[in-house]
Amino acid sequence: MHHSDALYLFNEGRNVQAYRLLGAHPDQDGTVFRVWAPNASVVAVVGDFNGWQGEAHRMQALGASGIWELRVPEAAPHSLYRFEITNRHSGDVLIKSDPYGRGFELRPGSAAYIVPPSGHVWGDADWLQRRAAWDWQRAPVNIYEIHAGSWMRHPDGKPYLWRELAERLIPYAVEQGYTHLELLPVTEHPLDESWGYQTTGYFAPTARYGSADDLRFFIDACHQAGLGVLLDWVPGHFPQDQWALARYDGTALYEHEDPRLGLHVDWGTHIFNYGRHEVRSFLLSSAHWWLHEFHFDGLRVDAVASMLYLDYSRQAGEWLPNKHGGRENLEAIDFLQALNAMVHAEFPGALTIAEESTAWPMVSRPTYVGGLGFSMKWNMGWMNDSLRYFHRDSIHRRWHHDELTFGQVYAYSENYVLPFSHDEVVHGKGSLIGKMPGDAWQRSANLRLLLAWQALTPGKKLMFMGGEFGQVREWSEARELDWGLLGDVAHSGLQRLSGDLNRLYRDNPALHTQDFESSGFEWIDCHDSAHSVLCWLRWGRDGSFVVIAVNFTPVPQTAYRIGVPRAGRYVEILNSDSGYYGGSNFGNGGAIEACEGEWMNRPANLEITLPPLAAVVLQLA
Repeated sequence: MHHSDALYLFNEGRNVQAYRLLGAHPDQDGTVFRVWAPNASVVAVVGDFNGWQGEAHRMQALGASGIWELRVPEAAPHSLYRFEITNRHSGDVLIKSDPYGRGFELRPGSAAYIVPPSGHVWGDADWLQRRAAWDWQRAPVNIYEIHAGSWMRHPDGKPYLWRELAERLIPYAVEQGYTHLELLPVTEHPLDESWGYQTTGYFAPTARYGSADDLRFFIDACHQAGLGVLLDWVPGHFPQDQWALARYDGTALYEHEDPRLGLHVDWGTHIFNYGRHEVRSFLLSSAHWWLHEFHFDGLRVDAVASMLYLDYSRQAGEWLPNKHGGRENLEAIDFLQALNAMVHAEFPGALTIAEESTAWPMVSRPTYVGGLGFSMKWNMGWMNDSLRYFHRDSIHRRWHHDELTFGQVYAYSENYVLPFSHDEVVHGKGSLIGKMPGDAWQRSANLRLLLAWQALTPGKKLMFMGGEFGQVREWSEARELDWGLLGDVAHSGLQRLSGDLNRLYRDNPALHTQDFESSGFEWIDCHDSAHSVLCWLRWGRDGSFVVIAVNFTPVPQTAYRIGVPRAGRYVEILNSDSGYYGGSNFGNGGAIEACEGEWMNRPANLEITLPPLAAVVLQLA
């Protein structure tokens, strides 16, 4: 793209590769620096190549674009740098990092460094080709959500680097049957405790786990092992650190001037001004950068609800309505639609997934029918209802049957992911197994049942690390998961069940080809609240089906008769109460005969044994 065109599109909010224009660009003759600071009178590059003295390298304004430029012959790869910006109105001098910086010092340092061109040679061409032709709506998608710094650590407490994670995490995720990894934000951030959600480097992988090419190596290795990789990406807010984006040129540049539009009080962060063209170019380019340069397979977009509503977490008088007098953030809606349209057009097969916690309509419907254009949306209602139900002592569950059945009323209004995410195991909420009622055996049985309930319910899946083996302690970013628990049969059994459920979901068409279609699901009986039993069918697009029966109490049920579509021999293909998983080994002896005879409006029926706090899956032999 010609220089003038790139500038024009940047100012128009339509340059989705602004990283080619702005930032630090090294070549054989030094480094070209460019930065957007429209309200500056003077901008200089300062760095370890000029003793951090601004007089040495003053930049030139590029017309009325607001962009400043300079070539510095002395600036070589790995040199540290910042911008020294003088505000034209106040005369205040600000020392700022590069918004388009591609690499930063390890915390607590905050200067950017000049990143040389990538030396990584990609080996994932086959993967990208397959992804482009991938029918993701009808394919299994099962995501393992990871915080890279605390999945596993060295004995001295140091986190693994990307290449070390590749050796250990990839074989584990493959063995457990996941289809994707999702990384909590690995964009650069100053505070470990923010888990990456307070991003300061929108084009820079954090220095905590190695170089940009180390991250490329990790993603490439995932692809070659058959794993997709999603990035948790945060366009909803940014921190107030003085050296970063906040009041970048002495004015509210990336954010709104008015705190009623521009401040997230809950998080102590700024909200992007989505209506400003250059901010839009910045954010679209950030998304493009990660997908293009690092081959990520999609973006999980954090806190979408906080972007959509002007009155999000605000009292009356603390927010400003839109031009129509409403509470919808029209600029944010427009930005999200542009983001999704761009991703789907330029990166075939890449997913965009919204964490959206309200009933906003058509989040996962195409932009051309008025939707936001996301591929999928987290089903927070299903997650909250499920966890609330499972938290109840089994003796009370009969009165709350609808907490499990209600989800089917709206299950196909969006393309849903069923998440048990990091948000559910922090800030005093305890671990997944810690939410389960009863004694030690019942807690394990309940968690096995929760894992089965997620795997067998229509929708794509997401599990935060540790949930798959019953991590007991609440998650902390400061330590690794408690892998020592796997010496206990209850926890190793949970892990085995999780792997078997993942593979069953992945390999059985009835359990994934119609995740988003009502024709893929049918209640056999959703009314037996007295016994807290649910039975249903899952149908594949190929006409195959499985029978699922679930007992949510510790009281086994014998000779429990249910209607089924056809007579014949049904094989028990999974029983979460198996002794192999740490259960009581109560079940149906491997197979069971269904005989002709109408029952529950179906032509055949069978008598099933329902183990305590367990799910059973049957398939016609």
